[in-house]
Amino acid sequence: MFLYILCLAALYFLYRWYRESKTVPNKSDKYVYITGCDSGFGNLLARHLDKRGFCVIAACFTEKGEEDLKKVSSERLTTVHLDVTKPENVRKAADFIKNKVGAKGLWGVVNNAGVSIPSGPCDWLSIEDYKSMLDVNLHGVIAVTLSVLPLIKKARGRVVNVASVFGRISPFGGPYCVSKYGVEAFNDSLRINMVPFGVKVLCIEPGFFRTSVTDIDIIRNCAQKLWAKLPQETKDEYGSTYLDQVETMLKEKFMKMPDGDLMKVVSCMEHALSAVHPRKRYSPGWDAKFFWIPLSYMPTCIADYLLLKDAIFPENSVI
Repeated sequence: MFLYILCLAALYFLYRWYRESKTVPNKSDKYVYITGCDSGFGNLLARHLDKRGFCVIAACFTEKGEEDLKKVSSERLTTVHLDVTKPENVRKAADFIKNKVGAKGLWGVVNNAGVSIPSGPCDWLSIEDYKSMLDVNLHGVIAVTLSVLPLIKKARGRVVNVASVFGRISPFGGPYCVSKYGVEAFNDSLRINMVPFGVKVLCIEPGFFRTSVTDIDIIRNCAQKLWAKLPQETKDEYGSTYLDQVETMLKEKFMKMPDGDLMKVVSCMEHALSAVHPRKRYSPGWDAKFFWIPLSYMPTCIADYLLLKDAIFPENSVI
């Protein structure tokens, strides 16, 4: 019986591999718009798709990002300045793309731009801290998508939204997980809405990877700034050694956990854009596949126990 089940499983994965190996033709005629191309996943994806023959429109936040990307790319790649928090800037980028792609439309948009700070315990943050991140990670994704959606529909193309495993489970406080849960919800609703138009909407849910989002120095500096602004009453609740303990814990975990192979994520993005039959969701990273995603399906009491097991508690904790 076990051997029979094993054979069925092997046949299923063989069929899935064959089905997913088929790629779309005429890549040189297909335009792909990528946000957040200054560094990290976006930068690597822009260069990778350019080498694969796609016509890439890479949106960068800085002039330096645009200049550096042009130096290592072919003439097919075009850059555009984009601040996803500014509606006028989003509209201008969409107008530029409309003129660029013409009647063929836009094959794909990859909503990659995102930030990870400010991040900390919920009671360390203000509503403005939440708004600043939601403007980039959630509102920016929605604004960019809607600005080019008519062009995507014209090409019967793809929308690729970069969420996170932390759009499935919230192991830490602050707006990051909130924003990624929102991306997941937007992705799901858009996927259903776009079925009649032949548009595929795909979601990338990476685990921990070594990018600016997981840069320990950036996270440490953010925590120190938040701590400095806290009222003395809150500092007393957490204790004078709390911040040092958290920084030590973060340093230990981030030395072990983040994966340095960004191509694991970029390959999923490429597959979402180029496969005839892409997956609805991609979860690159072993931690995503074997820890975070399974943890998100567990009963809350078990998930909470595992997340709190090695947590650092405030000095005046009741636990």
